[in-house]
Order: sequence, then C-alpha cells, then structure tokens
Amino acid sequence: MLQVKNLSFKYKKQAVLETISFNVKRGEHLSIIGESGSGKSTLLKLLYGTYDLNEGDIFWGNTPILGPKHNLIVGPEFMKYVAQEFDLMPFISVSENIGAFLSNFYPEEKEQRIQELLKVVELESVADVKVKELSGGQKQRVALARAIAKQPEIILLDEPFSHIDNFQKQSLRRSLFKYLKEKNITCIVATHDKDDVLSFSDTMLVLDDAKIMAHNTPKYLYHNPEHKLIASFFGEFNEIDGEMVYANQLKQVDISDLEVKVKQSYFKGHYFLVETEFKNKSLFFENPSALEKGTSVFLTIIKES
Repeated sequence: MLQVKNLSFKYKKQAVLETISFNVKRGEHLSIIGESGSGKSTLLKLLYGTYDLNEGDIFWGNTPILGPKHNLIVGPEFMKYVAQEFDLMPFISVSENIGAFLSNFYPEEKEQRIQELLKVVELESVADVKVKELSGGQKQRVALARAIAKQPEIILLDEPFSHIDNFQKQSLRRSLFKYLKEKNITCIVATHDKDDVLSFSDTMLVLDDAKIMAHNTPKYLYHNPEHKLIASFFGEFNEIDGEMVYANQLKQVDISDLEVKVKQSYFKGHYFLVETEFKNKSLFFENPSALEKGTSVFLTIIKES
C-alpha cells in the first residue's frame, strides 16, 4: 500500500500542497485531477522522490520514499514515473528503447517481453523505426512501454495521453490500463481528461487551493458534485438553486416550473447542446435536435442513481 501522511510542500514561500493524506492499495488505480497549478504534477514528483518533503511522510509498504537529500539516484527501483517530457534514446529503434533495461542473459524472454509491450502500446508497426523519426504521440507510447518493461510495483503517469491523437487514445487507454490491472501494478495518473478517469480509476482525488477537495470513486463524485470544479470535470453543467445539474440531466417537457428561452444550439454529433437564458444567466441542456432561437421551452431535472 502507498501511504501519504500529512504531506506539505512549498516552492520558496508559496504553498503548493498542504496536509495531504491518502492511501492507495496494491493494484489500485487513482486519478488526480485539478486545475492547472493545483499541484498534480508536484504531487507525483514528491511520490517519486524528486523533491524533499517540507512536512509529512510517504511509504510504499514499510519502505519510506525519500528525496534527493537521502538518495543519489531519484526514484526507487520498484517505481516508475512517466513525465510529459520523454527521456528516450533517439538514435536507436523503438524495440531497442523498450528493451534497454531488460536483461540480455535471456535473449528469447527479452524479445518476447518487447513484443508483448509493443502490442500493449500499439507500436508493432514501428518497432524497427528510430525514435527520432517518431511523432510526439508515438514517443509518448514508447515512454509508457519502457516504464512498464521491468514490471514495476507502482507507476506514476503525468498526463500520459496528452500527445496522442484522439482517435488512438481510446484503444490505448483500454490496452494500457487493462495490462496494469492484470499485472496488479498500482497506477496513479495526473490528468485533466475525464476519459482517463471514468472507466479506469478505482478512486479519484481532487486538488484545489493546495488541499484535497474530494476523494472518492468517480461514480460517487459524478453523482454528488459538491463543487463547481468537480462538476466541470465531468462535462457541461448548470448551477440551479445551489445544486449542480449536468446538461444531460435536463430534459424538455410540456410544462414545468423551469421555463427557459433558447439562445443557441450547438451540434455535438448525436445531440445538440442548447444554450438558453434562465434568470439572466445561461443554462445548458442536451436535446436530440436543434431548437429555434427565441423559443420558450420547459425543462425538468432527471437524475439517475
């Protein structure tokens, strides 16, 4: 288990994290979300031992995770960290990068391992291509494969799909997170993308103003967004009488107490996001078709448990 106890950290005099405490079980997946500057990346670096703590403790089991004052080499052997900048060897192939730290004593097993990882990150077609010739998204996938090559006990991922094209993200997410679950590798992801969270994370931690705002399952936080920041992470939302209501929870009906006037309809593929005016503010709801500007419609709130 990863144990974080009363962790605090400052850059000079600026508090970045204050009294942060949480646990992550072996094999569990935790996502860390928050606005830019909320401390997501800093927290990952502290977990990896990149910085020395101002206060608090971090343990993996009974092993303390300590900073550069205590270690010549940053990062414990059982942990891997994939940052947004990739530390790859550009003049050798994808396969050679992935296998760089695997033992050469068992060449057949090494080759099998490389092929397995190429499949996980969907890079079989460029296995023999030099890394310097790859796109940013391909390099990010090489970095992911190399991080899990020696099967760490815990992996830290900072915006792991930020450079990857949208049409490739979905299958890569499924492949990578399925692999980590199968191998019982603890995974902590810092992300701004809800698609990294909803289907794959066991728990989600929300950082705001240097502190933990919320820590629960994605399903619980989606259905119980106690703050605008949490609701905004999951999609378009409205605040109605102090309650967070997602655009997809508002449905058009024949008559209700919630009457709005249509301002604009935005095509979103299988639905339209309709912007309306309600009490001199914009209110959004999803509708199967566009609605004429100036039309008055009635809405009701439908929430599913």
